[in-house]
Amino acid sequence: MPTTTPIPAKVLNGLIAICEDGAKGFAKAAEDVHAPSLYKLFSHYSSQRAAYSVELKREMASLGEETEDADHLAAAFHRSWMSIKEAVGSKDKVIIFECEAGENRSVKAYKEALAQPLPPSILQILKSQFAGVIAAHNRLRDLKHSTI
Repeated sequence: MPTTTPIPAKVLNGLIAICEDGAKGFAKAAEDVHAPSLYKLFSHYSSQRAAYSVELKREMASLGEETEDADHLAAAFHRSWMSIKEAVGSKDKVIIFECEAGENRSVKAYKEALAQPLPPSILQILKSQFAGVIAAHNRLRDLKHSTI
């Protein structure tokens, strides 16, 4: 007899990996930028993504599911964020470009997750987190097109 638990568990595990990878990527970006305002912004986004991950892990526990190894799940995403390391020493604008590219992938992942059949409680959490992801993406997009 099929249940809805496997779909939410798979969706949440994927988003946990994305959030943890985003937290690491933004933390690395914060370390590497020169502008104090960007340091503050990237540090905020890193903390935000870490909080999203914790929230999603709580949902996994409430479903009676175990969280998969996020390092394994996020391998492809981490490789994309790794290009931030290559931007070290270059202009802050390059780091902004890399962060925005990472956010493009996060937006796509949340859109795909929200298209799945999910319990209302999980759907509400994902909608709230997606609003934060969209806001970050839009801020980075605007910074990318600014004169920084």
